[in-house]
Amino acid sequence: MRIVVLTGAGISAESGVPTFRDAGGLWEGHRVEDVATPEAFERDPDTVQAFYDARRRAAASVEPNAAHRALARLEGALGDDVLVVTQNVDDLHERAGTRNLVHMHGELNRALCTECGARPEWREDLLHRPPCPACGERALRPDVVWFGEMPYDLDRIERAVVACDVFVSIGTSGSVYPAAGYAALASAFGARTVELNLEATDGLIPFDVARKGPASVLVPAWVDEVLAVAE
Repeated sequence: MRIVVLTGAGISAESGVPTFRDAGGLWEGHRVEDVATPEAFERDPDTVQAFYDARRRAAASVEPNAAHRALARLEGALGDDVLVVTQNVDDLHERAGTRNLVHMHGELNRALCTECGARPEWREDLLHRPPCPACGERALRPDVVWFGEMPYDLDRIERAVVACDVFVSIGTSGSVYPAAGYAALASAFGARTVELNLEATDGLIPFDVARKGPASVLVPAWVDEVLAVAE
């Protein structure tokens, strides 16, 4: 049984990671256009660096919750037949124990060198313009996929979605593409689709199973069901 799990901000919100975008569309008082686009970084790099430095510190101060741990337990039982694709840039899945993982929107704990393309692990602030460990240039930015940029590992994700038997969407709004289209793609190739979310989303197609509630409750219960069938 091959399973692809897509996770979004909702799974990390229960650990205390702010979703940042409020009802008015602002991220901590900033417009998305001012902190999450290449143009914003070119125009005002200090504001962008400071914003992500703060996010990095905030993410480091929280712990994985029961949903993260349940997915790690699922992978521990089923191995490489489970792939977690996350839209989140925190490291809570890794700290919970998940290893077969794709960060399609990048990682707070990596920097990206705009000169040489290196993506070193990075846990300190970037505002003071540290040199790139690979080339020495002071050209590091957050390794986060901004609006207008291409997500990472799309070919790998699509291959897994097309080949999976079960596709599960957890804590995501279903409004950001290409991730929002994966449930429909999985369904088109015969997969059973499951949504575990605080609120049902309006996707391209209805999910085969849709459960409403907090991820920390729904995900462990779903994992228990899957493992009972797999035994």
